[in-house]
Amino acid sequence: MNILEKTNFKNLGEKYTGKVRDVYRQKDKVILISTDRYSAFDRNLALIPSKGQVLTQVSRFWFEETKDIVQNHVIDFPDPNVVVGKKCKVIPIEIVVRGYITGITGTSLWTLYEKGERDFGDFTLPDGMKKNQKLDQPVLTPTTKSEEHDRPLTSVDILKEKIVSEDMWRQLRDTAIKLFKRGQKVALRHGLILVDTKYEFGLNDKGELMLVDEIHTPDSSRYWQAKTYEERIQKGLEPENFDKEFLRLWFKEHSDPYKDKVMPEAPKELVEELSRRYIKIYEQITGTPFKIESGDIAKRIENNLKKYKV
Repeated sequence: MNILEKTNFKNLGEKYTGKVRDVYRQKDKVILISTDRYSAFDRNLALIPSKGQVLTQVSRFWFEETKDIVQNHVIDFPDPNVVVGKKCKVIPIEIVVRGYITGITGTSLWTLYEKGERDFGDFTLPDGMKKNQKLDQPVLTPTTKSEEHDRPLTSVDILKEKIVSEDMWRQLRDTAIKLFKRGQKVALRHGLILVDTKYEFGLNDKGELMLVDEIHTPDSSRYWQAKTYEERIQKGLEPENFDKEFLRLWFKEHSDPYKDKVMPEAPKELVEELSRRYIKIYEQITGTPFKIESGDIAKRIENNLKKYKV
C-alpha cells in the first residue's frame, strides 16, 4: 500500500508534528502536510491509505466554496497532500457549530440533554427533543484550543477571560454560522447533511480575520446521507453516515488504548475499508472522481516543495 506515515524534510522551516499533520513553520508562511496517520485515544493507531490526500483535497474544495464569506490562509496547493498557508496569529478558540442534537461522547449535546441539561449558556433547548433531531437554528459550543484537553466555553467565559474582544467574538460567531450554513447548502446539493463541524481562525498581519487549518473534512465534521434521513429517524434508526468509528471500536475491544504500551496491529481488511470510505466521502462531497496518487509520496512531496525551501 502506498502510504505516508511521516515526513522529515530539511530546509522547510521549524517542524511541528500534530496528530495527523506535519507542519513546517517559516517566517511568513506554514506548510501543512496531511499524513495517513489515524489517531484516536490520543495516540496514532494505524495508517490509512489516501487519508491525507482526502483531507487536503476536501479542504481545498471547501476553501474555494467559502472564500467569499471570509478570507482563508491558502497560498498554494503544491501537492495533493499539502497546503501552504499564510502565517497567522491563531485565535485560541475552536468554534464548534452544531445543526442537530446528536453524539455519544460525554460532552455531546445529546448526552448532556439526556442527563437533563437544557441551559447551555448561549442557548436553551426545549423539553421533548429526540436524538438526531434538527435544531431550529445552528448553535455554537466553543472550546479552548489545547494540546491536552479542550475546555467548553460560553460567550460569557470568552469575554470574561478576555480571550478575544467583544467585537472579535461577534465577528467569529457570525462568520462561523455563515460558513456552516453555506456548508449545509452545498452538502445538500451533493446528497449530504452537514451535521456539525469545527472551525479555527487566525489574524493576519493586518489584524484581519482568516479561516485557517481545515474546513468541513471528514475528520472535523459529521455528515449524514440526506435521502434516507427522514425515513430512518421515523423508524427510530440512526442516520446513515460515513462511519469511521468501527476501527476505533475494534481497538477498544481488543486492547486498553489508554494503558497498553504496545497496541495490536489493525486488521488489513478494516484499514482497507476505512480508506475506501474516506475516498467515497471525498467523491460525494466534491462530485469528482478521486485520483489515487502513485509512487513514493514523500519523494513526490519533497520535489513539489523545492520552491519553498529556506
